[in-house]
Amino acid sequence: MAAQITAVPGKSTFLQVAIALQTLAIFFQAATAGLLLSSSHGELLHGVGARVMYGASMLYVLAAILAWRPGGGSPRPILHASGFLVLASVQVVLGIARNATLHVPLGVLMFGLSVLALGQVLSARLSERSRPGTA
Repeated sequence: MAAQITAVPGKSTFLQVAIALQTLAIFFQAATAGLLLSSSHGELLHGVGARVMYGASMLYVLAAILAWRPGGGSPRPILHASGFLVLASVQVVLGIARNATLHVPLGVLMFGLSVLALGQVLSARLSERSRPGTA
């Protein structure tokens, strides 16, 4: 007999938390990028934030795999998360090379994509809660 897995209303899923953490980490990176220009602590904070952001991207991949596996749904979130991890890797390389010409626009793109992914996950949750017979 197969067990049915359902989300508990009002509870955040691991995938939602992972995407939110990633989005927050990228926003922190944007703030510390400004500090690079005005503070001696900016480089340290930006470096620590880069490690957190990269870890959050890996966590997003793990969460996408775990969200897909039990339900046997679409593997598309895994592809999105993996693509994001590739972008994060390129971002780290560009940051180490101090190539701001590509590093900054890629950071803006990553923030936009992360907000978009978070919005999709949250809107799916809201549409699930508004269906008759759920809540």
